[in-house]
Amino acid sequence: MTTSQKTALITGANKGIGMETARRLAALGITVLIGARSAERGEAAAEELRGEGADVRFVLLDVTDEISVRAAAQHIDATFGRLDILVNNAGIAAGPQAPSEVSAATVRQVYETNVFGVIAVTHAMLPLLRRSAAARIVNMSSELGSLAHMADPGSPWSAYTSILLPYCSSKSALNAITVLYANELRGEGILVNAVSPGYCATDLNRHSGIRTAEEGAAVAVDLATVGEDGPTGAFLTEDGPIPW
Repeated sequence: MTTSQKTALITGANKGIGMETARRLAALGITVLIGARSAERGEAAAEELRGEGADVRFVLLDVTDEISVRAAAQHIDATFGRLDILVNNAGIAAGPQAPSEVSAATVRQVYETNVFGVIAVTHAMLPLLRRSAAARIVNMSSELGSLAHMADPGSPWSAYTSILLPYCSSKSALNAITVLYANELRGEGILVNAVSPGYCATDLNRHSGIRTAEEGAAVAVDLATVGEDGPTGAFLTEDGPIPW
């Protein structure tokens, strides 16, 4: 790797929006590290993208396992010495239930990946990001995490927000985390933003979405490569800001 070549880590990148984000960043000449908890699936995804001419590597990374997270950070440090882009993409959901029927255990399981996993990975990668001249952190959120949408019975998202307590609330928490990191890191030139890819057809929703994973990846790529005059602490789709 040359000193000018950027390196990006994407969690949960062996399929769906994460893999499409990897494909698009690699097409820009960025070395992309595909983080995945399955070595078989991660290696297969990396091999597919390398077949397209991309500089893509697999990194074993389970965001819910602190040992795995630390090992990934140590590997990136030893191999590249820094990290320029972190895309916290890994996420899970739970089946539809009324809020009063959801167990605390179910909510906790979703938060382990969608919230605590983001914190663990971000903390582990921050020393590497601080060595970059223009580090960017992108957190993959959702419009379903918008409190404004949840509070509006007339919102087109209301049908989902009323039955997806673990997922929606985890994305609201992720949005708050995004703002807090952005506030802390603003003075260091590290831009931190939350993005919504829209309702994309992925395994998360049994491919019921109306957008493609490639379309969903666009906003993450834009914020991962934004210039120093770009936003930080924002919640965005490719069309602009989303109400908190």
